Amino acid sequence: MTTLLDDAAFAASTEPYRRELHVHSYRMLGSFEEAEDAVQETLLRAWRSRESFDGSAFRAWLYRIATNVCLDQIRRNNRRPRSRSLDSLGEVPWLQPYPDAELGPPSPEARYEQRESVELAFAAALQHLPARQRAVLLETSPDAVNSVLRRARAALGAVDRDSAAREPAPGDRDVLEAYLDAFARHDVDALVALLRDDAILEMPPFELWMRGPDDIRRWLVMVDAFSQEQFVPVAANGSPAVAVYRPASPGGRPRAFTIQVLDIVDGRISAIHVFLDQSLFALFGLPLDPPS
Repeated sequence: MTTLLDDAAFAASTEPYRRELHVHSYRMLGSFEEAEDAVQETLLRAWRSRESFDGSAFRAWLYRIATNVCLDQIRRNNRRPRSRSLDSLGEVPWLQPYPDAELGPPSPEARYEQRESVELAFAAALQHLPARQRAVLLETSPDAVNSVLRRARAALGAVDRDSAAREPAPGDRDVLEAYLDAFARHDVDALVALLRDDAILEMPPFELWMRGPDDIRRWLVMVDAFSQEQFVPVAANGSPAVAVYRPASPGGRPRAFTIQVLDIVDGRISAIHVFLDQSLFALFGLPLDPPS
């Protein structure tokens, strides 16, 4: 390991780990923005204590610092999920989607920490664990992490999410395109036909939660979800997603409205997670006005 005593050497040594430290912090904190702050604090603490580094296990050393930073942040925030059970993502009001574009290719040491490790169900489930348990879990084996992920999938709507692909399947893009086409044609029947029989729709952090094509159809019609909306496909948490622009009033100018993340299982939509937060658009590099 190159000496870390000067700025250039320190920056060169830590830069390859920045992305995975951000993913680690996101899983601890459930918030993309807070994870960014945690990474900055991690690198600052690492710089200040660089003389104590013994030259071995550099990645593990950085992870220990990042974990301690997150634990400190959790203690300061003193946040708790709304209930002790994970019935919906709305139980974790601070949960944010994670743009796939920010994941990047994992390092060889982080190979198992693929996209499934930032699935929304997994990120939400982690928030229900005490902070120390979160830290211990994320430092254990891939099998332990995958076990929690399976339980998280099962808890959210009792959907058979173990059949979900670890990477977006080639057909997922076709499902997203059909989803967008149904909106463009104002065809609620075509959209509902894309849903599994046990599909859920939710809007974290709000308590809105429904299951089944009939209930989802009624809600879409009630809120006039097909009114002058514009869409920009994105990707988040290893899943197809879309940024939605919608006028605040009929005939008005479309503005940033929601980020919708789709869970797709066996070619059909098993969940629609609707994040009603304009500030999230910046995470995906999108403006508040629809791109021309």
